[in-house]
Amino acid sequence: MKILVTGGAGFIGSHIVDRLAEKGHDVVVLDNLDKQVHHEKPNYLNKKAEYVFGDVRDENILKNVLEDVEIVFHEASAVGVGQSMYEIKKYVDVNSLGTANLLDVIVNGNYNIKKIIVASSMSIYGEGSYKCDDCETVYPELREKEQLEKKVWEMLCPICKKIVTPIPTSEEKPLKPTSIYAITKKDQEEMFLTIGRAYGIPAVALRYFNVFGPRQSLNNPYTGVAAIFSSRIKNENPPIIFEDGLQSRDFISVHDIVQANMIVMEKNSADYNSFNIGTGKPVSIKQIADTLTKLYGKKIQSCIIGKFREGDIRHCFAEISKIKRLGFSPSVSFEDGMKELVLWGGKTSAKDMSEIAIKELENKGLSH
Repeated sequence: MKILVTGGAGFIGSHIVDRLAEKGHDVVVLDNLDKQVHHEKPNYLNKKAEYVFGDVRDENILKNVLEDVEIVFHEASAVGVGQSMYEIKKYVDVNSLGTANLLDVIVNGNYNIKKIIVASSMSIYGEGSYKCDDCETVYPELREKEQLEKKVWEMLCPICKKIVTPIPTSEEKPLKPTSIYAITKKDQEEMFLTIGRAYGIPAVALRYFNVFGPRQSLNNPYTGVAAIFSSRIKNENPPIIFEDGLQSRDFISVHDIVQANMIVMEKNSADYNSFNIGTGKPVSIKQIADTLTKLYGKKIQSCIIGKFREGDIRHCFAEISKIKRLGFSPSVSFEDGMKELVLWGGKTSAKDMSEIAIKELENKGLSH
């Protein structure tokens, strides 16, 4: 089949391209090589794929790359939670309107698209799910500023105000995005599923949790925390950790993200659904920093600064039984995935710009 991968020169998209080419598909890639992510053309581009370097917001380019395409993987996005809160127009333009442009061309053109798959995000949940001893399952809103100023980091029950325990977050949890980035990912997911149903084009949304692995940019201070910490450590600087470092996320190898994409591409039972793609295992931010420091062989102590950022959540990890029913099973352990990231980090450049990114948040009043 002929398959289009938008953002196919990026971290996740390039791995999807490799797997599709390996399976013998005819792959075309559309990527704008955003300079914040790519300081130069990547050396890992797949020689079996066709590359078109352009923007998903360009209607004429889309019309050309969609010719004879049967499946679309939409991975192209501006990425960065904090940055999205002050580059609002850019994120909405690239993510929401870029996706609208792609779908507009698909439904108004004479194409034979058989499936569309979009990269959604765990960020659309906002806070994760929690268990209260007295009130059962609860979905707290963001913590109040007054609570955070007192350094009371853990979540409180919205009903009885007792500290609650994080539990896996399922696809049934109400969506309460807490950043512009998250709002745009929700837009992408809902547009794909709505247009898919309306036009009878099977559509699938994959809610990626915290993805890490080789090809993740170590020069982009707005990308995932594992890459940001890697850049700090490689440059002999301590990882900077907000709050107390015990906030947790679900870290999943990019190889398992690819596995999930292949499953939903090939299985009709995935159509018109959203799926969590994670491991189901929470890992603290401090654990990420400690693991990377050890693997890089550095004697650096993390800097836990006790500050907090607007929109930050406390805990969120995936309930993955829905995607498991389709045959998905995480295959890369946290330890092995981190070793692979460090191996990649040892071979690639890492310009540490995280302090600049943190200063930007402070200047905008988004860090306290």
